[in-house]
Amino acid sequence: MKGSEHWVSKGDVKLFLWNKPRQGEARGTILSVHGSSMASQPTFDLHVPGRPHSSAMEWFAERGFDTWTMDNEGYGRSDKSRPINCDIANGADDIVAAAKHIGKPLLVYGISSGALKAALFAQRHPEHVARLALDAFVWTGEGSPTLEQRKKRLPEFQSKHRRPIDRAFVHSIFERDHPGTADKATIEAFADAILELDDSVPTGTYVDMCSKLPLVDPARISVPTLIMRGEFDGIAGLDDLLEFYRRLPNADKQFAVMAGISHASFQQKNYLTVYHILHAFFTQPEPIYRA
Repeated sequence: MKGSEHWVSKGDVKLFLWNKPRQGEARGTILSVHGSSMASQPTFDLHVPGRPHSSAMEWFAERGFDTWTMDNEGYGRSDKSRPINCDIANGADDIVAAAKHIGKPLLVYGISSGALKAALFAQRHPEHVARLALDAFVWTGEGSPTLEQRKKRLPEFQSKHRRPIDRAFVHSIFERDHPGTADKATIEAFADAILELDDSVPTGTYVDMCSKLPLVDPARISVPTLIMRGEFDGIAGLDDLLEFYRRLPNADKQFAVMAGISHASFQQKNYLTVYHILHAFFTQPEPIYRA
C-alpha cells in the first residue's frame, strides 16, 4: 500500500508525517504516537515477511481509516538540530502541529511515552480528539519495575540530550518483562527499521518518566478514553492505571488487559488482539442517551 510523506512546521522545527489513506467507506482518522526509543514508521508501518498484517497502518486503512503517524522532534526524519532533550511536553506540542495539518477530529493512539504525549495533548486540546487510546501508559509510576531500574541511570540521562541505541538495546525491550511474547523475525525487522533511522534518541521522555510523574491529570481528560495494558508490561503498573481510569470523568471509557503481551504491543505475537481492541473502540457508536 502506497503512503505519502508530509512536512509541518512547529516554529522553525520541521516535523515528518506519514499517511496511508483509507480504503472503502470512511470510518475516521487515526493519528498514532510512538514511544521513547524509536520513530514512527518502524512502530506503526512495519513489514515482516510471513507475518500477515504486520503494518498496523495498513490494517486500519483497509478497514476505512485514514491513518497517520509522525516522528516527534529528535526522532527519525524530523528535525534533530535543537540542543534540547525533547521531553513529553515538547512531544505534545508536536501533536498539535500534526493535528492542525490533518484538520479532522482525531482518533489518537499513543504507546508508552507516546501515550503520555497523547494524553497531555488531549488534556490541553480536547477539541482535536474524537477518541483517545493509551497503551503501555504510566501515570504516577507506582508499581513499575522497569521505571525503578531506569531511575538508577537518571543522572546519566539528565546529563545529556541524547542516548545511544543499538540492536542489543532493541532486544532488551522484549527481554526485560517476559521473554517469548514476540517472535525473533519481528524483533529483528523492528531493530532493522529503528536503526536505519536513528543511532541515538532524546533523553527527555526517560527523564520525565523517572523524575516528573505525574504529568497528566485524568480529571482534565474529557474525551472518550481507552486504557490498554499488556499482561506482562513492566512500565504500566496495574493499580496505577486503575486509579487513573477511575478518575476519568467521561463515562464513555474502557479498560483492556491484553493477554500474553508485554510492552511493544504491535510487535507482539498477539498483535491482532491489539488491533481488535482498538478497532472496537474506534468504531463504537456514540451514546444516544446521557443522564
